This record gives sequence, structure tokens and C-alpha cells, in this order.
Amino acid sequence: MMYMKILTIARCLLPGALLAICLLGKAQHIYTLQSCLEEGLKNNYALRIARGEEQIAHNNATLANAGYLPTLDLTASYRGTVDDNEMKVRSTGEVQSEDNVFDQTYNVGVSLNWTLFDGLGIQTAYKRLKELEKQGETQTRIAIEDFIASLSAEYYNFVQQKVRLKNLRYAVSLSKERLRIVEARYNIGSFSRLDLQQARVDFNADSAQYMKQQEALHTSRIRLNELMAVRDMNGPVVVADTAIVPNISLRFERLWNQTLKTNATLLRAEQEQRIAKLDFRTVQSRNYPYLKINAGYGYTHYKYDMGTNIYKDNLGLNFGVTLGFTLFDGNRRREQRNARIAMENARLERDELQQSLRADLMNLWQAYRNNIDLLNLERQNLVAARDNYEIAMERYMLGDLSGIEMREAQKSLLDAEERILSAEYDTKMCEISLLQISGGIARYLE
Repeated sequence: MMYMKILTIARCLLPGALLAICLLGKAQHIYTLQSCLEEGLKNNYALRIARGEEQIAHNNATLANAGYLPTLDLTASYRGTVDDNEMKVRSTGEVQSEDNVFDQTYNVGVSLNWTLFDGLGIQTAYKRLKELEKQGETQTRIAIEDFIASLSAEYYNFVQQKVRLKNLRYAVSLSKERLRIVEARYNIGSFSRLDLQQARVDFNADSAQYMKQQEALHTSRIRLNELMAVRDMNGPVVVADTAIVPNISLRFERLWNQTLKTNATLLRAEQEQRIAKLDFRTVQSRNYPYLKINAGYGYTHYKYDMGTNIYKDNLGLNFGVTLGFTLFDGNRRREQRNARIAMENARLERDELQQSLRADLMNLWQAYRNNIDLLNLERQNLVAARDNYEIAMERYMLGDLSGIEMREAQKSLLDAEERILSAEYDTKMCEISLLQISGGIARYLE
């Protein structure tokens, strides 16, 4: 019993001792989940692209882009003609001709064009641009929430892989101690060569599994650095958490109410529905007349190569008003029918999405509750497995237990530790998914 307590204490202190040595040798930044998220939100390439797309939608939501503002043009032109003229005087019959007559025209002016009314099409276009701006914000939020969920899952996967590595390291230490005992007993003739070979095979198997787990931890570390957009993706990562602690206080009705209010995908579907209504209004605006005004101010210089005048200058203002109505364009009725269908489809898609979210939430909730119950059960099993291993070790030291039975007790302990680790991780993954659906995933930043 005392031997097992010493091993348990050494097992608990070893990771902390290694971490202390590492930190003394080289100063390293210790990451929490919050600091990982902050680092990733600042550097992640996909999020930077999403923010750029949002800025484009913001830049597009202007009065000018909707057509509210007039257009003002400054124009300058030059025109020249070279003609051969022939003219016959009616009264005398005399024919007069001029060759290579070179006339020139210079023009400089400012023109203003402004659509004052087009059946509320301009107003509708502006509302649509503002809705697209909101949709851009929602799309960025979706990207951020997906990123938070992905990085949180990878963070806890990294913690899981570290804990599993620690458990396997402990398994190697147990197998090594067992091999030492068997070798000592074999040398004095208490154990057979078969016992020695079996202990050596078990030690090598545990060592191989430990080496394989190092690879899994390395892969998770690379992925974590990639999500945070760290320059040196092979750089070391030291996390503050040494265990996965799921939140077991979630409530289904609260999650569903929050989903209806704040789920980003549902908000985007509602925005698509509003955009479809605005598209229908845009088509309807063609049923009304339009009113446009235009004005200009310019200078024109005419230069004549022959005739009474040598040149002529015009400087003045011109303006006009156009009132019109499109009687027929061949497409209006078809476009209105399609716009109505698109509007109804947007509503159906929104309802379908809500139903799908409800189903996903219910499935995740069931898995979440089952994992919590499983976690409680596995914690009890772990206590029993530890007691069983301690008893087996005492009997093994006394020679009352075979090597195969000792290995079975060791394997039962490691399996219990693995099952509780998997239950903790699975519960945490359900928690992350539930918070993402309900729009509360940002609480990991707090």
C-alpha cells in the first residue's frame, strides 16, 4: 500500500516538475483558452478575410451607390471637318466652289443628371445595401463563432492528448517497475522465463503506445499554432489547463430561447428573407413613372474657314425635365412572379433552418446529458479500478498473483482513466456545440 502511494505521488508531481524545469531553462508563454482565442482572433487569416468582406459591404452601403445622388460630368471635345463645297446660284446660274474648307468646333461644359423619382426603386436599393451591410456583419460573426468553436475544441483536444500522454507515461513506469521486480525474482528463481518475457513484452507495448501518443500530441500542437496563425507552427505550446472540466449547468429551454434570439445563421436567414422582399419591391417600382432632371453649362467655339463669320462663341445654360413611364418591357410580369417565389422560398428556408437547429440542439442535449451521466459513472469506476490495482500489486509482490492477472489489473486501471478522459472531452465538445448553436460561444472569451 505504501509503495502505491509513493508511485501515485510521483505520478502527480512529475508533470509539474518537468514543466518547472522547462520554464527555468527557457521562458515560455503559458496559454489559457482565452489568450489562445485572443491571439487567434487577431491573427487568423480566415477571420481577416471575413473582416475585409464585411468592410466591402460597409463601403457599398452609400447613398451614391443606391442612386440617390446626381451625377456631374465635365466634358471637353473638339471636332474638325474638311469639305469640298460646290454651290449654284439660282438667279444667275453661276457655280461657286471651294475646296478644302476646314471648319472647327471646340466645346467645354459641365452637365448634371439626377433621377428624382423612379417608383421608390432608389429608396429600396438603399435599404437593400444596408441589409447587405448587416449581413456582412452577421457573416463575420458566423466566421468568428466557427473559429472560437474550432480553436476551443482543439485547445481541449491538446489538453486531452497531454493528459493521455501523462497516463501512458505512468503506464510505462508501472510496466518498468513490474519488469524490474520480475527480473529480480527471475534471478533468484522465483519467477519463470515466461513471466520475464511477458513483462518485457508488456513494457515494450506500453513504450510503443507512449511514443505513438507523442505523435498525436505533436499534431495537436501544430494545429493549435495554425489556428492562432503563429509564425513558428512547430513552436512549443504550454497550456494552463491540466484537466478538462465540463460545464454541467446548461439548461435546454434557456439554450433554445437564446438560439431563437441570437443564433447567427438564423439571423442571416432572416436577413435573406428581408432582402428577397426588397428585391420584389425593386421589380414593383417599375410599375410607377420616373422623373429626371438635367442641366448643363458650357462654352462652344466655332471657327469657320469661309463664309460671312470667321468664328462664333456660345456660352450659356441648358436644362430640362423628363417625366416618363415604361408601358411595356416584356419581362416585368415574369420577374414579379419569380420575385414572389424567391420571397416565399426565403421564408421556407428560414423555417427549415429553425427546425434543423431545434433537431441539432435536441440531439446535442441528449448526448450532453448522457456524457455527464457517463462521466459520473466513470469517476466511480476509476476509484474502484485504483483500489483493485493496489490490491493486485500487493498480492503480486507477495507472489499470490500471476503476471497475466497483474497486467489485467493494470489494463483495467488505464482503461478506466482513458474512459473518464474521453467522457470529459466528449462532454466538453457537446458543451461547445450547444453554446455555438445558441449564440453563446463568445463566453469563452470572458
